[in-house]
Amino acid sequence: MKVVVLLLWATAASAAPLERFFIMGDGRLSLVNAHTDARVDVRYRREDGTYDDAALASIRRAFRSTGDDSEGKASLRLIEILSYLQKSTKLRPLTVVSGYRSPEYNEDLRAKGVRAAGGSLHTEGLAADIAFPRPQLRSLWMKLRAMDCCGAGYYAKEGFLHVDVGRPRFWEPQTSRVEENLSAGNAKLFARTEFDRYEKGQPLVVTVHALTVPPVWFREDARLVAANGRSLPAIVQGASELRDGCAEVPVAGERLTLRGTDTAVRGRIVLAVCDPRPARTPDEIETNVVEVP
Repeated sequence: MKVVVLLLWATAASAAPLERFFIMGDGRLSLVNAHTDARVDVRYRREDGTYDDAALASIRRAFRSTGDDSEGKASLRLIEILSYLQKSTKLRPLTVVSGYRSPEYNEDLRAKGVRAAGGSLHTEGLAADIAFPRPQLRSLWMKLRAMDCCGAGYYAKEGFLHVDVGRPRFWEPQTSRVEENLSAGNAKLFARTEFDRYEKGQPLVVTVHALTVPPVWFREDARLVAANGRSLPAIVQGASELRDGCAEVPVAGERLTLRGTDTAVRGRIVLAVCDPRPARTPDEIETNVVEVP
């Protein structure tokens, strides 16, 4: 009997789902939108590690801004970060002060003098402003900074944290430089993978963000650069258009599908930009760290 139990345990352990992100919550998220009063309390990730599309859609609807009828957006990476914060603070529901803003809505806010960044990550479903009890604000901000995973803005007077899944960085209102429109001319172009962890051989899906001067073309021969400097090929196989060895990214949020690898590796995908490069577009952009166990 003992042998049977051990065998059953071993089978169950080997079937454990791959944890897709380095930072994850418990698969549940409870939110209320401070302006629309939209509410959601769902399990968005199943026990087998797959995601519930209906639950994700309900979260994204709750992310919409007042008077903005656009389809709401919230990336899986952001949802997992928010679930992690909810699990850490035991605060239910989280109050969304600002979630998704369509680009048109965001520009309308700017025209009215609201302090909203041009090319804001809110417009791509990568950012949320979340209210927390004031005694928790600074410690949570410091925790996010130490995790080196996210953008983290500390708004003590307003009582919220800005959390995004762009480049790791941090600021307070007086250091935000929001009026400078730092993303202009593709200056802050970056990329994020759909997941942090991929199975061997699984295609790698990369999304390009902060694209303010479209289109941008990337070399088809991308590479996956490991921490030890070893470089593996990660050829672009899926794009809206491929031409002369380059893949087109016509709008922010466009996905590129790259060939996976059968080699265990941990590193970053590097995409080289084809000439001519518009405006302030960098020569190369890189993703977050990815891992193929």
